[in-house]
Amino acid sequence: MSSSLSGLPAADRCHISFFGCINAGKSSLVNAITNQKVSVVSEIKGTTTDPVRKTMEILPLGPVVIIDTAGLDDYSELGKLRIEKTNNILYLTDIAILVVDILKGKTQEDEKLIKNFEKRNIPYIVVYNKSDLTDYVPILKENEIIVSSKENKNINELKEKIAKLVKAQEKEKFIVKDKLKEKDIVILCIPIDEAAPKGRLILPQQLTVREILDANAVAICVQDTELKSTIESLNKKPKLVITDSQVFEKIKNIVPNDILLTSFSILFANYKGNLEELVKGAKKISQLKDNDTILISEGCTHHRQCNDIGTIKFPKWLKEFTKKELKFEFSSGMDFTENPENYSLIIHCGGCMLNEREMQNRIYAAKNASIPIVNYGIAIAYMNGILKRSLEIFPEFLDILQ
Repeated sequence: MSSSLSGLPAADRCHISFFGCINAGKSSLVNAITNQKVSVVSEIKGTTTDPVRKTMEILPLGPVVIIDTAGLDDYSELGKLRIEKTNNILYLTDIAILVVDILKGKTQEDEKLIKNFEKRNIPYIVVYNKSDLTDYVPILKENEIIVSSKENKNINELKEKIAKLVKAQEKEKFIVKDKLKEKDIVILCIPIDEAAPKGRLILPQQLTVREILDANAVAICVQDTELKSTIESLNKKPKLVITDSQVFEKIKNIVPNDILLTSFSILFANYKGNLEELVKGAKKISQLKDNDTILISEGCTHHRQCNDIGTIKFPKWLKEFTKKELKFEFSSGMDFTENPENYSLIIHCGGCMLNEREMQNRIYAAKNASIPIVNYGIAIAYMNGILKRSLEIFPEFLDILQ
């Protein structure tokens, strides 16, 4: 899905984050680039407290998410919390802009941040701001530029530099479009229960329907209660059934074996995560022992309901499947875990509200700690004995299950 498309969800946009010390002019630069008052600008040090996000379209950058962060040299007690939140932004940053006060030059904090960019393979630009206050011109590297956000000097040149990095980040990827031919029939099984949002489809469902239409294929949306009669009523055999993972157990016997079956969660694992690593993680479910601790993590924050999948259903399913006494911890939103090694297994949601880099970083953190990680859909398919079947749409990953 190309990031040049307008109306692109935030999770699929390039995330451009602005870092730097207090009063380096980050917020002023953000406002100059966006031509909007995205961030509050003041002479008072530390005006930006929590990261400020703005989803927008900027020429020539296209659809992006702009993130303004707090200063990295605030040593107060409150400042430590601000810096922690700023560092968390690194996990979802596709392109980093380091803003340096040209009067002070690069600080120790700036140099540490550059090393962090390079360690995480984050493309970055160093921007020397406030050039209107001095005639000094530092020797510039290829990824550095001098600007004045106050006088709008070199702002267009900076945008062109950023645009080149944005373009380099773009890659053609699909949820399901590349698996379809014109006029293929795809049935989307979407149960409407207490967890379904009122009056709308959730983001993975919306995006998947759009890709099916873009492939000039046919999308049929039904509830699980109408799935059997819908399949039987068609004159042409469907190519694929895509389901909410929670009803795998119910529909696995409804969909004939000669029709491909998978879930939204599995499709998204391939789309923005690392399907191979998540499939490997599923095997750990059968190896869990008494008193093992499992982290169940979700990428978004939402109101927990009485039958919540993460906090209620998964603990129940895992105990029933493993017949073990297990312990559970939970996280949501940006709070993933700083210590994945504390867990025997991490079970993550589909990650539809996370951008690809953040999802990849979470998988990498688990892998680096040698802790298996699996997502909701893969785990549910595994416990229902149909993981191999649900991966037939991705035959390149079937050998992992041998």
